[in-house]
Amino acid sequence: MTKPSAAIDLGRLSAYLDEHIEGFAGPVTAEKFSGGQSNPTFLLTADSGRYVLRRKPPGVLLQSAHAVDREYRVMTALKDTGVPVPETYALCEDDDVIGSMFFVMSFEDGRVFWDPTLPDLPREERAAYFHEMIRVLAALHDVDIEAVGLGDFGKPGNYFERQLNRWVKQYRASETETLPAMEKLIGWLSERLPEDDGQVSLIHGDFKLDNIMFARGEPRALALLDWELSTLGHPLADLAYACMTLRIPPTPDFKGLGGLDRQALGIPSEQDMIDEYCLLRNIENIENWPFYLAFSFFRLGAIAQGVMKRAIDGNASSE
Repeated sequence: MTKPSAAIDLGRLSAYLDEHIEGFAGPVTAEKFSGGQSNPTFLLTADSGRYVLRRKPPGVLLQSAHAVDREYRVMTALKDTGVPVPETYALCEDDDVIGSMFFVMSFEDGRVFWDPTLPDLPREERAAYFHEMIRVLAALHDVDIEAVGLGDFGKPGNYFERQLNRWVKQYRASETETLPAMEKLIGWLSERLPEDDGQVSLIHGDFKLDNIMFARGEPRALALLDWELSTLGHPLADLAYACMTLRIPPTPDFKGLGGLDRQALGIPSEQDMIDEYCLLRNIENIENWPFYLAFSFFRLGAIAQGVMKRAIDGNASSE
């Protein structure tokens, strides 16, 4: 779903793209996609075809947030790895062109499922989409990070210790009131940090069904999207984040699966998805699963708090 955008100087943008993208031919129009809460994303239509532009939002931003340059780098690196990503065309770090850093990638004509109950699909077809999601996740975690030039894409050391410190800082920077549940969760996680087991993979950071674009009419992933939080880290952080949806109850603001009869819906159980992931990656068992899940919930809470703060400040991406 898109809407016209008057926030971009289309003349300057068209001139830039004409210079930096081979085969580009203007003029260009821009329509903002209505979904998403972080980096504003636009459908560009030009004489040479359709493209997607993703930019940093305007205004004062949290440090290290909205890293569109990291998104561009990781998708470019994954081009020939078997992990489905859009083709990347240009990264513009000059704020003078449209007011903030942006990149342009290919437009993929597929389907995104915003409701994980998959109500538009027959029951017998739903499980295949979740199986494809886990297959893509396993493929991502099997990428040879040195071979694709991403060996320096994250910091060494205990991933969860670093991430907990980072997200506590992000949460404090956007905190608008004291939430006792969040304080309790921060304390619980701090007391139960697992020892570093040495596992390091390229991780997506926001891995969930609605960040995958599927081919129309079949359970085949066309593109894994929204790489803003990607880094090098512990692969089970991605798996736990993906499984969170199974535990969050459905609300008007978050389409969760908690409390629903998933068997009746034809949706795999959490254990089924864990078992499939372990089989694909040749893992015997997973320890500390409750910690990984709890950490995922805390991080989602911190992200939601950041969205609220941006809304208060007037620079949220989505209405």
